[in-house]
Amino acid sequence: MPNITIEYVILIPILFSQVILFPYVASTMASSWENSQRDIELQNTADHLVSTIQQLYLTINGEDILIGTVTHESPLPITVGPYPFIATGSLSEPPDNSAKVLTVTLILDEVGNTATASTVLGVNVNWLPSTFRSNSADAYIKVEKEAEVLTFSFGDVD
Repeated sequence: MPNITIEYVILIPILFSQVILFPYVASTMASSWENSQRDIELQNTADHLVSTIQQLYLTINGEDILIGTVTHESPLPITVGPYPFIATGSLSEPPDNSAKVLTVTLILDEVGNTATASTVLGVNVNWLPSTFRSNSADAYIKVEKEAEVLTFSFGDVD
């Protein structure tokens, strides 16, 4: 009998710790993996958005288009995972005035994951403060060309 009692004294606490600890560890690992997947997908979306803006710049900056407004329908998914996101842009100018750098920041609603992506554009670029909401069915990227200046912004069809 003493052997069985010693086994129970040793094994029952180990069993209880496994019953409590295993689900906690599994839940933490699954949550971490899901968060990492959202970060990767959000970064890919940010890179795709910046690439689209750069392609628009390279296309519209040419001599073929003199003046006008171009709107490009959203090339992005409506959600990243189950969450919609918000994109904002900011333009910075390096000290040497050789080009301007557009930085786009994406933030997932509800969970707060963020991703940023940047691209180099020419000196003839302006950025209007605006917000891109992914769950808007009418979201677009807008480029206005006046003389040699290109003004970029995000928008919605009114």
